[in-house]
Amino acid sequence: MLRSPFFCFIMLLFLSCQEKKTVNINTEPIQKEAFSLRNKAIENRAKQNFNTAFYQFNKSKQLFETLKDSANIGYILIEMAFIQQVNGDYYGSKETVTEALAYYKKKNTYTSSINNTLGVADKELSLYDDAIFYYKESIKDEPDLVAKYTPLSNIATVYIYQKKYDKAIILIESILSEKLSKKLTPQALSTMQDNLGYAYFKDGMDEKGLALMKEALQTRNNLKETYGSIESYLHLADYYAKKDLQKSDENAFAAYNIATKLNSIDERLEALQIIISNNHSASHSKYVQHYFTLNDSIIKIRNNFKNKFAKIKYDSKKEKDENAKLRLEKAENLLSLQRAKYLRIVFVIVLVFLTILITILIRYYKNKNKAIEFKTSYNTETRIAKKIHDELANDVYQVIAFAESHPLATESTKENLLQKLDDIYGRVRGISKENNRIDTGIDFTKSMKEMLSVYNTNERNIIITNLENIDWESIDDTKKITISRILQELMVNMKKHSMANLVLIKFESDPKSIVIHYTDNGKGFEKSKIAKNGLLNIETRIQAVKGTIDFDTAPDKGFKAKIIMPK
Repeated sequence: MLRSPFFCFIMLLFLSCQEKKTVNINTEPIQKEAFSLRNKAIENRAKQNFNTAFYQFNKSKQLFETLKDSANIGYILIEMAFIQQVNGDYYGSKETVTEALAYYKKKNTYTSSINNTLGVADKELSLYDDAIFYYKESIKDEPDLVAKYTPLSNIATVYIYQKKYDKAIILIESILSEKLSKKLTPQALSTMQDNLGYAYFKDGMDEKGLALMKEALQTRNNLKETYGSIESYLHLADYYAKKDLQKSDENAFAAYNIATKLNSIDERLEALQIIISNNHSASHSKYVQHYFTLNDSIIKIRNNFKNKFAKIKYDSKKEKDENAKLRLEKAENLLSLQRAKYLRIVFVIVLVFLTILITILIRYYKNKNKAIEFKTSYNTETRIAKKIHDELANDVYQVIAFAESHPLATESTKENLLQKLDDIYGRVRGISKENNRIDTGIDFTKSMKEMLSVYNTNERNIIITNLENIDWESIDDTKKITISRILQELMVNMKKHSMANLVLIKFESDPKSIVIHYTDNGKGFEKSKIAKNGLLNIETRIQAVKGTIDFDTAPDKGFKAKIIMPK
């Protein structure tokens, strides 16, 4: 069975039901929408529409995840972290940009940007040592030598926050002294120049510092770098705070006005702080109130931004999980339908196969039974023919010879001839009775007794027990005939070969079968001679009704047979 082609076919069908079906997805529309959302997000970020940009970046990220586009996923996460930092969500930005690291296996400009972003977040959170660590990692990852100056400059800024002005001065001077620094943009150079001048001032070199800060402000104004000029005005306001309050206020107000136009809240607060500290008069009390109002506002706005960003991420994750669940349910439903379809096919094939098999088996057993019946009939006919030939043919021949050789006119010859013919007639009736029709109706028991009693003589005693205790009405007619013929065969065999003077036939019954024990005290014979003693015909008959027969005999030990026939 295991090697049959049909079994292999069935197994393949069952295995195919368990296979996960891969669905070909047309990625072109998804890719088009992903890039469209990303580009719109970049435009909105440039226009400072941060909520919209963050939402669009997040949606495009989901689509790029479907496409497994690692490069764009990493880039978008960096952009989202930048938006979070602009709006004061530094912890959120760290979480987002850390997620981006998983999409870059090799160190490159993107991993450098990620580490630089982590450094900026820790700087704003006053985690200065951590900030310096990430800036250094950014320098290691950046392949472009010129681009390394950005995290280097950021380290110098952290030194200034830590009041390590000498370290800041040494670092910025080393940057500006290198040949590659000439490749820096004018904006980057003016930033370093302003930071260096501020470090000089804080380290006690006032004139040198003032000159550099003024030069940096002039460069920024010429470049129309308004955002950078805020930092220059704040540094100058701090410089003049202890030297010339009017100039300090002028620079602080300049920084405040530009920061207000650019909506740079942190710089506005810093400028207001300088203005308040410069003058404690009643006329400046409005700036104190403005400072607290603005500070409360910025805290509220940043908390709102944090909540919005968290909500966008949460909703996105929820939508993604729901979509994944729906896709899983759809896939499971599809798989269930496919499995049901294949099972139906398998069921039909198995049903057809079993129908064919059952039909073949029925025909086989019918033919087998017919063959057995034919063989049994043939053996019976052969036995009758042999008996007629052996027992009657010679006698008939002798009668013919007797009639030819003796005058039939004499009375003694006639009587002798009639006696011989009567003897032949009796023997013919005996053979006929042995093979006549068997009554299987209500008189079956009586018929059996009559058949067996024929072999009861003065010299031979036939004992039959429990024959009437069997429920013969529940037994199939074919089996009744078989039992009758088998017992007849046994009796004929006994009469011909056994020379027994005592025969016991015992009937037993249980819910499933009939058991017949045959025993005689004849001369017996070797088991190897069973075929020669005419018992194979009995075996053939019992096999036709799915019964069994066991023989037990030996020379001078009698003969036993146990017949078991299912009901």
